[in-house]
Amino acid sequence: QAVFNLLIPDHAADAFSPPRLGAGGPWDALLERLLGGLARWDGEHFLFIAEHGYLLEHNCAFLPLFPLGLRLVAALLPLPWPLQPRSRLLLSAALLNALLAALAAAALLGLGRAVLQNRRQAFLAALLFSVSPAGVFLAAAYSESAFACLAFGAMWRLETGQGRLSGLLFSLAAAARANGLVNAGFVLYSRARRFALQLQGGSAPSLWKQLLSLASSAALTCAGIFLPFALFQYYAYVRFCGPGAGLAQSVPEPLLQLARDKGYRVAGTAGAEPPWCSQRFPVVYSYIQDAYWNVGFLRYFELKQIPNFLLALPVTILGLWAAWTYVSTNPRHCLTLGLERRKSEERGKVRDGFCGPAAFVYVVHSTALLLFGFSCMHVQVLTRFLGSSSPILYWFSAYLLQEHEPLLWSTGTDDPKSGKPLLGKSASSCGKGTSDNPVVRLLLNWRLLTPLSKSILGFFLGYWLLGLILHCNFFPWT
Repeated sequence: QAVFNLLIPDHAADAFSPPRLGAGGPWDALLERLLGGLARWDGEHFLFIAEHGYLLEHNCAFLPLFPLGLRLVAALLPLPWPLQPRSRLLLSAALLNALLAALAAAALLGLGRAVLQNRRQAFLAALLFSVSPAGVFLAAAYSESAFACLAFGAMWRLETGQGRLSGLLFSLAAAARANGLVNAGFVLYSRARRFALQLQGGSAPSLWKQLLSLASSAALTCAGIFLPFALFQYYAYVRFCGPGAGLAQSVPEPLLQLARDKGYRVAGTAGAEPPWCSQRFPVVYSYIQDAYWNVGFLRYFELKQIPNFLLALPVTILGLWAAWTYVSTNPRHCLTLGLERRKSEERGKVRDGFCGPAAFVYVVHSTALLLFGFSCMHVQVLTRFLGSSSPILYWFSAYLLQEHEPLLWSTGTDDPKSGKPLLGKSASSCGKGTSDNPVVRLLLNWRLLTPLSKSILGFFLGYWLLGLILHCNFFPWT
């Protein structure tokens, strides 16, 4: 991104761009040249919130966990040279997200092994996450890496029976992004399935006691997931709907001028009360999405948005294809919502991989997010929305590669079709073929790949590269 940011001039986008306060030194200028591309679009909001707090009303569309993390890292970061607060926060964002993205890949690997029961497919999916089509947002000053790390970690812990830790991680994820509230469905489904299987197995001697225990546990966990979002809405209400308290007097004049020029509402200023304050249940998040970004059901369905629908087309096709493949492979399992114990499970012979029974709830989750995003959001964000929220994009892509790419079938060092040696494979000292990295091996043998494999890897790496080029120079992207 540093190279592209230097070679390509920034686009003059109508985006949030607050003025810099104070004169930066040479180290600030150097850091801006090296990492400035990671602070575009919503990244400006997160850095602004971390530095100044929730000063402007539309900042409240961004939940507080990631900005708080930036402030903490910036405060603890030992630096031998002086930097402006924004520069420290930008450096903190790059370092923090590098760590969180790696932890998210590790969590996805653990989750894949637990759900898919197929170590090769789980490993390939984790590698695909490392070259995610939403990769630029996992590196930039966005909350995607934090959310993916917490959400995948929570799902993994839920699969391994660590309910309390899973609930805590789900709660933290909901403090990072609003779609974390949907993850309460995993908790509810887990409890419902456990109860249904106990009934079918005849291991519930005290039916009502068992039901009450599971229901109360699910209710408490879900309340914990919703609590951070509810508390933040209350915080916004107090900050923007209560009496002024003279907050605006301490706001630097350049920021007040920005608010006047752009029509931003500043916390603690006199004037008309925001319309959302008078709602029965004041929710600033939905108001901002509606008033500032025109987000709503089918509002994006306009002819001028056709390019954005085309940008979202690959991830939409993959998401719908994944749902169709799973449903057509497991029709009875889907009709019974996965709550029926199958004979294969009783015999211990369960299909592994993406089409296994344990993946059902993840397919439902992914499809629900896809349909909601396609009909109610700015559709171009679907790639990063699904790429940081659902493992299905990576599991299904890994499944397709394993099922249809002959180069992944062979355990030897030769192409199964021609018998020629493969690049990226070497024999170990133990005499076994070692695959250093299946994704790298596929890329090194690009000419031998099937058209499907080229399409999948082309989508992942193409969007990964285009994201760096376009997003980091303020061009519209996903």
